[in-house]
Amino acid sequence: MSSQAQSDDTGAGRYRREEVARAAGVKVRNLRYYQERGLLPPPRREGRIAWYSDDHLTRLRLISDLLGRGYTVNGIAELLHAWEEGGGLSQLLGLERAMTRDWVQEEPVTMTLAELRALFGPAATAEDTRRAAGLGYVRVDGDLVTHQSRRLLEATLTLVRQGVPLAEILDAGDFVQTQAAALADRFVGLFRRHVIGPEGLEPLSATQLDHISEAVAALRPVAGEVMAAEFARAMARRVEAEVAELLRTEQ
Repeated sequence: MSSQAQSDDTGAGRYRREEVARAAGVKVRNLRYYQERGLLPPPRREGRIAWYSDDHLTRLRLISDLLGRGYTVNGIAELLHAWEEGGGLSQLLGLERAMTRDWVQEEPVTMTLAELRALFGPAATAEDTRRAAGLGYVRVDGDLVTHQSRRLLEATLTLVRQGVPLAEILDAGDFVQTQAAALADRFVGLFRRHVIGPEGLEPLSATQLDHISEAVAALRPVAGEVMAAEFARAMARRVEAEVAELLRTEQ
């Protein structure tokens, strides 16, 4: 069985302990601690395997967000209990799912290290693989390597076959990630200030949470469309300037 998260018959995600921790950005040992403190429901067990669901992942992300905002573990437990008692937790968790799903729709590709070397040829080095892992493009598990995006893998191969050194492609990827993070911060800041509002989620009613969820669905494609349009315009201007410069040097 693949180490990727599985889906059960209802379409809900199923994650092993390490997978859900990695997806939520928390340490594995924190799962048991959160369960002991009443923040996280226990996983469903099949034999000796503990399976976590999308609801566990959503709650872990919410816990991490609240910790980042300065809440203590005890405070989070009280807050979650209050939301559960008031019936608002399901809407809040549903909002979190709506706000985070569908942003990344990538097909991972798994191969052996030997197959990866054969794919890139002498252009790829062990240092390139380590750096790609550090940037989050690949995950190495023993002799297997998983690239997180078939689209990015194919784009990288295209550039390598055109003679661009893999190390410089990774430099560009590092730069793009930094710029993308800054753009994401800007868009999320706009949404936070003008759609959610200065008071945050806690005082919002179920109707208001539903409105925010609908706004997320409506606005999700906007960020991508704006970036694609602006990048296309910038590329057109830059290529036109480069061609003009080449023509001048040929005269």
